[in-house]
Amino acid sequence: MRVAYLQCRNEACGWSVRAEFEMTHEMSPSGMANPAVRLPVADVALRRAAMKSADDQPDLLDQMEMERAL
Repeated sequence: MRVAYLQCRNEACGWSVRAEFEMTHEMSPSGMANPAVRLPVADVALRRAAMKSADDQPDLLDQMEMERAL
């Protein structure tokens, strides 16, 4: 698990949050597996949903250009 602290880049906003990121399922096997790490393999539906959500994410460079325009 990882912990991240995030805050809005707009100074007028003031929003901040603590987030926790947890690895829950293995989407594809590692080529250099660590025997101490044991995650359940994600079922087909979960892997398909992950692939679909990756297609919905905006491109990083497009996002940066949009922020510059504001």
